[in-house]
Amino acid sequence: MALLSLAKATECHIIQRLNRFVVAVDVQGQKDYAWLNNTGRLHEFLIPGRKAFCLPRQFPGRTSYRLFAIEESGLGALIDTQFQMRAFEQCLERRLLPWLRDACTWKRNVRLNRSVVDYLLQCGTNQVYLEVKSAVLRQGRYAMYPDCPSARGRRHIQELTEHVRRGGKACIVFIAALPGVEFFRANRLADAELAALLTQAHRAGVEVRAVGMFYAPQHRTVMLSAGDLPVDWHL
Repeated sequence: MALLSLAKATECHIIQRLNRFVVAVDVQGQKDYAWLNNTGRLHEFLIPGRKAFCLPRQFPGRTSYRLFAIEESGLGALIDTQFQMRAFEQCLERRLLPWLRDACTWKRNVRLNRSVVDYLLQCGTNQVYLEVKSAVLRQGRYAMYPDCPSARGRRHIQELTEHVRRGGKACIVFIAALPGVEFFRANRLADAELAALLTQAHRAGVEVRAVGMFYAPQHRTVMLSAGDLPVDWHL
C-alpha cells in the first residue's frame, strides 16, 4: 500500500556523518551535503560507501539535499522521522490501521503534564494520547527501539502510563521503517530501564502497537507493509 510519493528522490552514497544533522554524500560523482532528520546513532546505516536516497532541498543552505532512506536488499530503510510521521498520518486519514479506524480527528503536539505528546486523537467518545517512536534498528526479523539510551523516551512512557492509571487512554506506536521485519521489540541492551517501563505501561493498559513501512525506490514511494506488526514481549 503506497503512502507517500517522493518523485524527486535520487540515489546517493554515504561519505561520512559530520554531526547529528549533516551527512556528506556522493551524488552522481559529486560530493555534497545532506540534512539528516534523525538524531539516533544510526551506526549500522551511515557507513561510508553505502547506497542511500535523498531529495533536493527546496531552499538549500549548508545542505543541498535531505537524506531520508538507506538501501537494504534493493529496498530502503526510511530513517527520516518526519516522513515516518507523514506516512503514519496517511494511515490515519485513510483508515488503514484496523485498531485506529474510529479515529475521526486529531491534534498534533499536545501537552500532557511535563511532556509534549505527538497526537491527541478523538476515537469515538474517547480521547487518546498517542506517541510515535521511530524503530529503525534491526536485529534479524526484529525492528527495535531505541538504538541508544533515551531519557525523552522514558519520560514519554512514564507520562502515558500515569495518564492511563488515572483512567485515561493512551497509545505508543513504533514505526518499524525497515523492509522485511516481522516483529517489534524494545532494545533492552540499549536502554534496560526504558524496556522495563514499556512492559509496565503495557500491563497498566497503555496500548502498544507497531506499524511496518519501507521506501520502495523503484516507485519512489513509501509503502505500508504491516498495519499491526506483532510486538514481542519476551525481553
